[in-house]
Order: sequence, then structure tokens, then C-alpha cells
Amino acid sequence: MQIEEFRGHGHQVIDWIADYLETIENRPVLAQVEPGAIRAQLPAQPPQQPESFDAVLSDVDQIILPGITHWQHPSFFAYFPANASGPAILGDLLSSGLGVQGMLWATSPACTELEQVTLDWLAGMLGLPASYRSDAKGGGVIQDTASTAALVALLAALHRASGGATAEQGVAAGRFTVYASTEAHSSVEKAVRMAGLGAAALRTIPVDPATLAMSPAALRDQLAADIDAGFTPAMVVATIGTTSTTAIDPVAEIGPIARDHNAWLHIDAAYAGVAAICPELRWILAGVADYADSFGTNPHKWLLTNFDCHAFWVADRTHLLGALSILPEYLRNAATESGDVVDFRDWHIQLGRRFRALKLWSVIRCYGVSGLQQHIRTHVELAQEFADWVVQDHDFEITAPHPLSLVCFRLNADDERNLELMHKLNSSGELYLTHTKVGGRVSLRLAIGGALTERRHVERAWQLIRAA
Repeated sequence: MQIEEFRGHGHQVIDWIADYLETIENRPVLAQVEPGAIRAQLPAQPPQQPESFDAVLSDVDQIILPGITHWQHPSFFAYFPANASGPAILGDLLSSGLGVQGMLWATSPACTELEQVTLDWLAGMLGLPASYRSDAKGGGVIQDTASTAALVALLAALHRASGGATAEQGVAAGRFTVYASTEAHSSVEKAVRMAGLGAAALRTIPVDPATLAMSPAALRDQLAADIDAGFTPAMVVATIGTTSTTAIDPVAEIGPIARDHNAWLHIDAAYAGVAAICPELRWILAGVADYADSFGTNPHKWLLTNFDCHAFWVADRTHLLGALSILPEYLRNAATESGDVVDFRDWHIQLGRRFRALKLWSVIRCYGVSGLQQHIRTHVELAQEFADWVVQDHDFEITAPHPLSLVCFRLNADDERNLELMHKLNSSGELYLTHTKVGGRVSLRLAIGGALTERRHVERAWQLIRAA
């Protein structure tokens, strides 16, 4: 593709995306296709001769779009949001055009330094401690997802718990244990498995039935029992905004317990953490500044930055680098040898890295702090209004606390009837909900967070729920 062809098709693609976002509300939210339908329309073999980009776009329209579940649809209330916004899309396009591989400071200084500045900005917006800044003993880095961050945090925790022995001897250096609530994300168990500890090393801590947050007393008892049995506690994971219900673990109580037992405290705030840009919601981070060894949140969920973009900070980078730093001859360079720069290849699993900071930087600049705060506040207000409608209807009940923009509720009927209700709504194409279990019973989840979602969409969802 020559430059002028690229220019023309580039305009065409931007127009296509703009038209898509402008008309997305007219499409069914959930893909209305059967398994295998998309594959059946695609040739089994690649083309031998070049095809035009017009042909590619035509197939996107005719074949791909019918198989898309539209995460940017204003009536997408499933899972958590996966925001995309104009500034983020354009920032990502710039990143793709530059084609930067930012593994070392030397391979593109701007890639590293813009990321440091952007995460320093975001840390300040969230009210995170000064130790998380790039000019302090900790610092931040953009990971792909919270799952990767959980594994990286665990590797750093194991390095600290073993006095560095795991870097050479692996997990055979000790009998290590990891702690998370029964409501914690599945990525914690996956990290434990990937680190070679095995799922049996994960201790799932009971939650308070009223709040669904981790019980500090149960954590303390489990830690004491494990130490008596000869285990070494490596990491405690506290969740701020669990996936099922957005429960918030009491970090201010968990933190001292983890510290007393020399366990690394990692905070998984994937969905909810960004809410702390609003001063009135910063209570969700109580205890983080005093006790957290690492903290992560996803701008790609609720902060208008398209996937993937997970902001991850450590209070002290020493054990992170100790666990992950390897310097083969072919990566040696004068800047690295000087010790005056940060090479982010040492901060995560992969060597190669994209210029993700461009899209987050673009979002922060184009919305400003006030615009991002308004985005969060609007969704929280809508969720509280939806919850009020549920409370006022005797056919339904709220099943969990709802401090942010997720509401868990259920029809006053058995689980089968609730699942039937959800499937009926989802198959209509007019909205998309998911479910979880609260207290052993099925609950429906309505998560508000889309960039295009307005009050009318939430009101319409409630009308459809009641009608169904």
C-alpha cells in the first residue's frame, strides 16, 4: 500500500468508525449469530493474489459486524465497561503509525518518558502516595491487563519473601502461600498457577456476608495457621471493586495484618480504582497509601481509554526489578549502563512493548480532570437512580451494596426464572446483562459505564426488565 493509498483508506476507515459510533444504537447489543456462522463465511485458504482494502472493509460490513457484540453500545450493561473514546482511538492510531517498540529507553526515549509522566499524572489524580511516582523509589508502568499485573506483583512478592532466592531456585526455595477473598478475580488463582505455586497455595478468605468484603479476622487466623504449619506468606490480594458485586475489601484493616506477617499487599482495583479521581469517592482507597506494595487499575474499563491499558504502580521497585531484570548482551547500551534511565522491559513479563501511553495521555488532555470526573459521577448517579427504581418495585430486590456504578438485583423468584429473564432480555438485542451469585442465589448485574450511555438508556433498560 503506497502512501497516497494509505492516506485515502485512512480517511475511509476514520469515516467508517465515526459512522459506526454514530449509528451503534440501532444495532442489537449482543451478537445474534450461531456458533460457527462467521467462520462458515470466511474462505478456508488465504488469497494467493492481493486484494483491495475496499474488499476488506466490505467483508467487515457484511461478515464481521453481524458477529460483533457491541461493547460501545449505550445499552451494554454486561461485565464492566470497556471504554473507547475519540481521543483514545486517535492516540492508539498514532501509536500504530509510529510503530514504536519501547522495550528500552534507548529504543524510543519518548515512549518511556511520556509513560512516566502520564502515570505520575494519574497517580496524582487518584491521590496515590508520593512513593508511587517515577522520581521516587517506586513508580508506575502500563501493563496490558490486571491479570498480568497480578502475576508481576506475585513474582515481586516471591522475590522479597525468599530474599531473592526464587530468581535462581524458583518456588522450590520455600513453601509460599497467597491470600485473596472468595470474591477475588480468577486472575489471582491463574497467577498462582503460572508462578508455579499450584492452586493449593492459594488461600481463599471468607467474606462478610453483609458487605461481601474480605474478613480481616479470617485472614489473620489463616496467616497464623499457615506460619505455624511452616508456610511462608508471600502475598495478600485486596480487591477494591470485586467483579461480582464491586465489594471493597477493607485495606486499612488488611494492611497491618499483611505487614505483620511480612506479606506483600497487592491491590486489585481494576474496575473501581479510577473512581478515586473524584474526591468524594476517594474513600475507596483508604489504607492504600499506608500499606499497599502494589496497586493496579484499568483505564480501559471506566476511564475512556480503549483496551488494553492497565496502570500498575509499586511503592518500591527493588523486588520487581530483582524478579524480572535480565540483561543479555544484545540489549546492552550506553543509556542503560549509565543507570540514569528506566527500561520498562524489567517491569513486566514481555520484552516488547507498545506505546500505550499515547492513548491515555490523549484522553487525560482532551477530557481534562474535570471531564473525567463528570464521566464517573454521571454513571454513579445513574446507578443509584436505577437502584432506587428496583427498591420501589416489590417484584424485585437489591442483593448487594452498590456504592459505584454496578447494581446487583434479582426478581423475587427462583434462580431459573431469573436466568430466563436475563436470557430473554439479552436475546432481544435491546440490552445486555450478565449474572453472578450472591449468597448462593442468582443475581442480575447491571453495570453502567459506557461512553455513550445516557439516562434514557438506563430508564429504557428498567422498562424492558419490568416488561419481560
